[in-house]
Amino acid sequence: MIHFDTNFLIQATVAGSPAHDRFRAWAISGETFGFSSVAWAEFLCGPIDAAGEALAKRLFLAPEPFLSTDATLAAALFNRTGRRSRSLADCMIAAVAIRLGARLATQNPSDFDVLQPYGLSLA
Repeated sequence: MIHFDTNFLIQATVAGSPAHDRFRAWAISGETFGFSSVAWAEFLCGPIDAAGEALAKRLFLAPEPFLSTDATLAAALFNRTGRRSRSLADCMIAAVAIRLGARLATQNPSDFDVLQPYGLSLA
């Protein structure tokens, strides 16, 4: 299973983009996909046009809920990785992927590299 970071999810809806091409290749190979409710909230904040939003809603039926156990792990990840400015949402997205044993697809792997020692796998 591959879970999407917000930036990957946005770019995957743009035909011809590298993220779109990777998404198509994974889909053809039979990969399963998901995303957290945190990534979905960020996605809906944009930048995304109506066509991209409609496409995402057709491709992905429901985001994975953010559970209290995810909140605990996200806080631990945030604290263990230096309390980096603006990284709490990334820690929240990573916590859901870790719980599910999913690899995370992102356009900014450097934002998530620091989380790999704590169980995050990047796609």
